[in-house]
Amino acid sequence: MTARAPVTDAICASPDQVSAFRLSRHHLVQRAPASALAQVAGDMAGAQAQVLSAAQISLWARTRGLSVEDVENALWRDRTLVKSWCIRGALHIIPSKDFAVFVRGSDRRNARSTAWLVRARMPIDAVDRLVEAMRDGLDRPLTRSEIAERIAASLGIKSVEKSHRGWGGASTATGFRIAGKMLSIDGIVFLACLRGLACFGPARGAQATFVRPEKWLPDWNDLPVEKAELELLRRYLRAHGPATVRDFALWTYMTAPDSREIWARLEPEMAPVDVGGRIGWVLREDLPALRRSKLDEAVIRLLPSFDAFLLGVKDKSHLVDPAHYKRVYRPQGWLSPVVLVDGRVVGVWSHERKGVRLSARITPFGRLSPMVRSRIKEEADDLGRFFGVRDTSIRFS
Repeated sequence: MTARAPVTDAICASPDQVSAFRLSRHHLVQRAPASALAQVAGDMAGAQAQVLSAAQISLWARTRGLSVEDVENALWRDRTLVKSWCIRGALHIIPSKDFAVFVRGSDRRNARSTAWLVRARMPIDAVDRLVEAMRDGLDRPLTRSEIAERIAASLGIKSVEKSHRGWGGASTATGFRIAGKMLSIDGIVFLACLRGLACFGPARGAQATFVRPEKWLPDWNDLPVEKAELELLRRYLRAHGPATVRDFALWTYMTAPDSREIWARLEPEMAPVDVGGRIGWVLREDLPALRRSKLDEAVIRLLPSFDAFLLGVKDKSHLVDPAHYKRVYRPQGWLSPVVLVDGRVVGVWSHERKGVRLSARITPFGRLSPMVRSRIKEEADDLGRFFGVRDTSIRFS
């Protein structure tokens, strides 16, 4: 089944309307209050957290008066936010009440992890036993070494260690032997989180901990996979529409057939939109907001690496000129922090914190007006406030 509506049904929207619509949905036109932090994380369809400071800055860019402590409290004290692997198999910060939407909704992504294990000739039933043994022991937050001890005691097996070389040099991994191969504790934890059986707990010193979500999250609300998939697609379209099924597949890292099947089930709720001759889809309920979308004043933001606004759709021509594409979307999946002006990337930036000082370096792709430079300076000053530093400096290069 295909997810195509007749082009004759499409309304027309300008690129400026689409940009304003997406900026608004990401709370980048007007920051939300700090009290709405969990709502912001949901509206932006999750803050990617492979680099935790990048996720923190993503939330700061959308939330006024926010501090690092607010994010930490939401994660570990109030537990209105939660960190786990979900979309694309990447770490994200998501609203606790929507844990099932993002994790169960990404369930088909797990098939790729399972396929890798099959190719490695690891018996899936043995892998499942290790993952379930991990889950059974997570009635409170445990470190990886404690998880290994619990699994060993539960299954009556011994853990093993294996030396290997990584980017940081030689290291030793702990795991369990299956069919002559080792599945590391890191791999077991990753699979458990992808399956919604675990999530991150509070750090214990330099060590991460993991816990069962139903034991940790105050607003725990599980969902069947079928319902979670539809709601995840709705969240995606609200944040990144107009979009295509191919965009959704790339965003979730699901296979094309899986993405098309989910898309087709939600198709009655969608409407086609013609943007400069290209057809994308939005939720029908969002058509009025798209039609009236416009920017009444300049929108200038400093966005971090892996910001959700940069990851929504495959074609990035609406974001960055081809001449500067590789300065933003770099090799091996890395994304640069960007300077965003009215929905377009006009430069990249970096920052460094030393004690109570924060220094920011802006590298524009072209000439910036005095107004834009002034607003960038204001953003950098507020970023310093967010991190709790007393002195912020900025340099344009």
